[in-house]
Amino acid sequence: MSAIAGIVLAAGRASRMGRDKRLAEIGGVPMVVLAVRAAVEAGLDPVVVVTGPEPLSVLPPGLIVVSNPAPERGMASSLALGIAALPSQAAAAVVLLGDMPRVTALHVAALAAAYAPESGHEIAVPVSGGRRGNPVLLGRRFFAEMRGLTGDKGARGLLIQHGGSVVEVEMDQGVLIDVDTPEDLKAQGGQP
Repeated sequence: MSAIAGIVLAAGRASRMGRDKRLAEIGGVPMVVLAVRAAVEAGLDPVVVVTGPEPLSVLPPGLIVVSNPAPERGMASSLALGIAALPSQAAAAVVLLGDMPRVTALHVAALAAAYAPESGHEIAVPVSGGRRGNPVLLGRRFFAEMRGLTGDKGARGLLIQHGGSVVEVEMDQGVLIDVDTPEDLKAQGGQP
């Protein structure tokens, strides 16, 4: 298998949560650590974590940690920093969000297995109930475009622009569940 890296976007502190949601725990584990575990346990290498200006002390060793000094510029600024930190041998990257606690290594591994550039499948997107979710895998040929993105939409525009390269992978609802508010956290078994 080609070298597939992971990028965990964890720079936003989330004003709607009322506190740093990256550190909010589900099952006793901070959400950002759940995202990192999904990447590491799926065999992604390396795993880059893009944080905000303040360090995240809960991160395990062995990661590439990149600080986004201005996360208010939007998700695309963190994505660009994560892409820039990847080694040249990374053939693709799975972009995970630090606030999706139901994404597991099984989800990530299924995306990696669907990556087949020789068949034109260079972007792998999870789908549940007809809705696209996260994380998303993107092949190296899209890295330059990803570095040029702006705002808070992430890579959504690339998926539309390069629809012929997209393979959809059917998954459970875990790929649709993110945590933005205390109510969301409580619904996922966390302590608001």
